[in-house]
Amino acid sequence: MERKFSQGLRAWILAGAAIGALTLSAAAHAQDAAPEAPAEADSAGLTDIVVTAEKRETNLQKTPIAISVLSGEALADRHVQSLLDLQDGAVPSLRISPTFSRNSALSVGIRGITGGDSNQPSRDSGIGMYIDGVYLGRAQGLGMALLDVERIEVLKGPQGTLFGRNSVGGAVSIVTRKPSGEFQLRQTIGVRNFDGYNAETHLDLPSFANISLKFDGMITKRDGTVKNTLQGADGFNLVDRRGAHVAALWEPSGNFNAQLDADYGYDATSTYYVQLLNRNPTPLAPLAPLVQVQPDRAGTVDIGVPEQPSVGETYGVGLHLKWHAAEGIDLRSITSYRDLKQNQYDNGIGAHAGVFQPNAQFSRYSLASMRQHQFSQEFQLVGDAARLQYVAGLYYYHEAGDDDAWSPNTMQWNATGTAATVLPSFSAGAATPFPDRASTAKADSYAAFGQATWNPAVLSNMLRLTLGGRYTHDKKSGRLYKVNGADAPYSFTFSKDHFDPQATITLDPSDDIELYGKWGTAYRAGGANSRSLTYRAYGPEKVSTFEAGLKTSFWDKRGRFNVAAYTTSYTDIQIDFIAPTAGTNRTTIETLNAPGNGTIKGVEVDASLTPLPRLTLSASYAYTDGHLPQAANPFQGNALQTVYVTYTPKNAGSGAIDYTLPLAGDTMLRAHLDANIADGYYSMAGEATSVTDSSFIVNGRLVVGGIDLTRGAKLEVSLWSRNLLNEQHVFVRSHAAYSIGGDYGIYNEPRTFGVDGTLRF
Repeated sequence: MERKFSQGLRAWILAGAAIGALTLSAAAHAQDAAPEAPAEADSAGLTDIVVTAEKRETNLQKTPIAISVLSGEALADRHVQSLLDLQDGAVPSLRISPTFSRNSALSVGIRGITGGDSNQPSRDSGIGMYIDGVYLGRAQGLGMALLDVERIEVLKGPQGTLFGRNSVGGAVSIVTRKPSGEFQLRQTIGVRNFDGYNAETHLDLPSFANISLKFDGMITKRDGTVKNTLQGADGFNLVDRRGAHVAALWEPSGNFNAQLDADYGYDATSTYYVQLLNRNPTPLAPLAPLVQVQPDRAGTVDIGVPEQPSVGETYGVGLHLKWHAAEGIDLRSITSYRDLKQNQYDNGIGAHAGVFQPNAQFSRYSLASMRQHQFSQEFQLVGDAARLQYVAGLYYYHEAGDDDAWSPNTMQWNATGTAATVLPSFSAGAATPFPDRASTAKADSYAAFGQATWNPAVLSNMLRLTLGGRYTHDKKSGRLYKVNGADAPYSFTFSKDHFDPQATITLDPSDDIELYGKWGTAYRAGGANSRSLTYRAYGPEKVSTFEAGLKTSFWDKRGRFNVAAYTTSYTDIQIDFIAPTAGTNRTTIETLNAPGNGTIKGVEVDASLTPLPRLTLSASYAYTDGHLPQAANPFQGNALQTVYVTYTPKNAGSGAIDYTLPLAGDTMLRAHLDANIADGYYSMAGEATSVTDSSFIVNGRLVVGGIDLTRGAKLEVSLWSRNLLNEQHVFVRSHAAYSIGGDYGIYNEPRTFGVDGTLRF
């Protein structure tokens, strides 16, 4: 492994050195030297934050939506290289986690509304995920490496008007950096523990013929954090992510521009390790003697099993057009095609889930694959009159996908359970032929939307009224053609028209104070669950939210304090009920719409302060209290069952300290420290015993930047650590799903750390 590590690192260093050598001369002869990334100013005030939550650029403090923003610098300070790195709670209302043990597909939640088991082509998430305005339809692919992100906007609460269906909890909008039209090169190379390394290249070329080009590349690799004792098998929670992106911006005039983007992502990650936390005091059945209780975060598995990375690949092409048609009128178009392939290999539960029997097979390998492609087209009209701002648009989305799954055993006990051997092939441990289940689905969605804000000439122009709405027509269909390895005749169709209104009243008693009240709705489309036995269709779920907020700046813009309170009515909730299927390794899940109303209430606070010119203090807090209606469990004679809000701590908070110290010339020392705390939460919707541990995660980064080199080059060296205190907590716990032995759980990652060097031209 060390040899592979050194070879890969050496290759990237040589490539980076070659790029640097080729561009050093160009940098020296450039007429306008590209400036270094802007250092923190000595100004005592906070920097204005620009967001695009309303389809136009607005100041965060003048946007009547509860929004949290993570800048590119904030992401670097936390060493965030994929969305999964936000699992620690940098934004308290945003909860990101792997789907059970699979970090190749992410579950995203905001304000108590999560995506559930959305790893199928016929199911949708509850949170809208966007990159540069393009909706990402599947949970698979969300773990890919992030490429030169300018900022991430977290829009809290239903975004049914401007963002559409499947944004019932909110939306996450990733905004990447655009071509600058000036020569800039940023080359980063780093090493980390667990035999890891990372490298990034970001190259902007000078514009020519009104065309600006930008190239981005990234690779990050790391061995597993839990050692697998089986010879030749990969460790658990290893990472191998790579990505590339190219953008071409054409600006033939000041009134029109077109940007063409193409990207590729590769994500190879092995699953988290699921360990036995305790034993049942009265065992339901015997476990093998080799199965061990591991009450603390394990560094080594108790029984080595076959394990290999799950591999995902994404491809995308996008075209953004913007025409300034007249004074105050912009016409925009966003066209996108994306393709996704994901192969899953999950042996995370290993030896723990089965009853021991002499010479029996065990260690279920969950093998699944997903293929999906999507096309979307959005047209926008953005206008600004004397007292009226408006946006209107048309939207079309099409996707088609298919999936299959198989669950063979991979190991066999000896007669006493004191030793185990690997089966010669997957088929030797299969209860059914491949595939165990398979389905295909497609969806088409059409929408028309509009929103207008009027500033009447009353109350000294303090008042703004906003009305908006979105009409959507959805059509979905699918087939489940394999069940338990046999041909199946099941299919579903779904067709629905839906209208989501929104109204906001805003009052600005001064330039530094904004008060707003907002009501809006959103819905998640219906579908069918391919893990069920009959592919039973379910309908859409809906939310309606009242929100009141206050946004303030004070102390000559040295301080910022924003607070929002909300109450959400949650109806026709899509609930998953899980049960094993007798005689197979397969897990059956039925999804039903629960009758009755659920409620989720909460308060969110975001605050920043610069008491000294180069010192910034920031803090965020979220209180979330959700109560869902009971639902009839089809696996228990339709008995009413309590349903819990999952992956949502009642109290969660995050705080950070950032300080900059000038050293000599342009050289500066920057220090960052953040701490993230959260209560435990339910990790299984139908399981009262699934409450996880509370958490307290600290991250830190120390940077020396602006070191002068030759020909205008600058060097930056940074030392970083995630989970600096090596805190451990269980973030997934289950007793009912694997109740034979006791409680099973997944621990958070151990401390990771590294050093990065960045060269800027």
